[in-house]
Amino acid sequence: MQTLPNAGAAPLIHQIAATIVDNKAWLSEIDGKIGDGDHGINMAKGFGRAAERIPPDATLTEAMQTLSDVLMGEIGGSMGPLYGMMFADMADALGKAEAITAESFGAMLRAGCDGVREMGAAKPGDKTLLDALVPAVDAYATTLAEGQDFTAALAAMRQAAETGRDGTRDMVARIGRSARLGERSRGVLDAGASSCALILAGFADGITQRLETA
Repeated sequence: MQTLPNAGAAPLIHQIAATIVDNKAWLSEIDGKIGDGDHGINMAKGFGRAAERIPPDATLTEAMQTLSDVLMGEIGGSMGPLYGMMFADMADALGKAEAITAESFGAMLRAGCDGVREMGAAKPGDKTLLDALVPAVDAYATTLAEGQDFTAALAAMRQAAETGRDGTRDMVARIGRSARLGERSRGVLDAGASSCALILAGFADGITQRLETA
């Protein structure tokens, strides 16, 4: 069975944080076309601060809880609370599990997705992070149900997230500040879906690398 110890898995969050920081300008550029233009700045600030406070020997559960606390308590805008809730629910789902397995990671993903859906009024098709998150979670679960392994499910998750992100380009925003633009919001990627795809790709790459070298 492909498993990863929960203890010492905090560097997964460090890797994701580094990716968010590296893409700060791109995320803000996307957001600036139909939003406030601060998505990358806020995300980089939140993930960067959290990464500084997470010791490398912490569990993934502890790392996600710290990240949640920072995003919910120190980051402005609507995305801080949404991502904060997502990571809090993920941390709760993983809990004190000693190992991160395909099944426990899937439960973690589903809990995070459910938390985001319950917190807001958005649904897939509204041009939000859910357009990357929902298909990614579904693709992961479907791949496992087909009998494939952890790494295959992670790859499917990543691909579905990126496809979902790209699909927001042709959508009209129906939620948030960008919704006021109506048809003018079409033709631009959604910043939330773009950051979500980066986060899920970070999980996929980081876990796969660790499984392959275990």
